[in-house]
Amino acid sequence: MKDGFINFLKPPGMTSHDAVSYVRRILNVKRVGHAGTLDPGASGVLPVAVGKAARLIEYLDEVSKSYRAELLFGIETDSGDDLGEVVESSDALMPDDETIQKAVLSQTGAIDQVPPVYSAVKINGRRACDLARRNFSVEIPSRQVTIHRLEVLEKREKGLLLDIDCSKGTYIRSICRDIGRAAGVPATMAFLLRTRVGEFHLADSVSPEELEQLGEEALQAPEAYLLHLERYDVPSHRIAAMKNGLPNHDTKVKFSDGQRIRLYGGEEFLGIGKYNADNASVYPDKMYRV
Repeated sequence: MKDGFINFLKPPGMTSHDAVSYVRRILNVKRVGHAGTLDPGASGVLPVAVGKAARLIEYLDEVSKSYRAELLFGIETDSGDDLGEVVESSDALMPDDETIQKAVLSQTGAIDQVPPVYSAVKINGRRACDLARRNFSVEIPSRQVTIHRLEVLEKREKGLLLDIDCSKGTYIRSICRDIGRAAGVPATMAFLLRTRVGEFHLADSVSPEELEQLGEEALQAPEAYLLHLERYDVPSHRIAAMKNGLPNHDTKVKFSDGQRIRLYGGEEFLGIGKYNADNASVYPDKMYRV
C-alpha cells in the first residue's frame, strides 16, 4: 500500500483538485487528498496525502504558511487579483516610502481581514465564489488572522514584492487590497507563490514532471510534517492497547485539555492522540499504525 505525504509543487493553471487527480493517476492509488487549497492561478507548495496518510490531513489545518507575492498599484478588482473585474482604478503615482511603510505595518500582527468575494469561504453552506458567479449579493464577515512577518523585498515601478508569514485562513489577495487602501492607491495581487505550509518547504517540493520520474519515491513519512504537534511516547506495555483504541492514564504529562499529540511506540509513529485533562489520559484520535 502506498502511504505518505507528497510535497507537491503546484504549477499555475492547475487547480488543487486537478493536483489530487494527477497524483492519483501517477501513483495509481485511489485514496488521495490535499491540505490548504491554492487558487488555480497561484503556484507553490501543496501538501498531498496518499493512502492512510489522508487520515492525517486535518492535523495540518493549524499550521502557519509563507508566501511570496507581487502587489500591483493602480487597480482594485472584485477578485483581489489581476484576473478579476476592475472595480477601482487610479493614475496616482506610487506611494512614497513612508506611506508604504505605514500601510504595510497596518497589515502586520493580529488583524481583522475580510476575505475576497471570490473565495472558498462558506456563506450559509455555499462557497462565496459560487454565489458571486451567480450574481448573488455576497457579504463576508471579517475574521481575525495573524501576520507574523510582512516584508517588502523590492519596490518596483508599479508595485511591491512581498514576503509573508501568516496564520491559517489568511488571504494574500486581501492583504494586497488592504495595503492599497491604507496607502490611498488601489492595489491588487499580480502573482502568488506559496513557499511553505508548516514543515513543507518549497526547496523540497516535487514538480509534476519530477513526480512522474520518482513515483512512490516521492512519498515521505507523515510524522516529519506533524512536528507542530507535541510528542507523546506510549509506554511499551500500553502500545497494543492504544492501537486497539484504548486510552493510557498518565498523570505525569502536562498537555492542555483536548490537545492533539503525536503518538509513538518506541521510534514507531503510531498516529495522533488527544489528551483529556479530566481523567489525565491520552486517547487515540486517529491511528496510523494498527
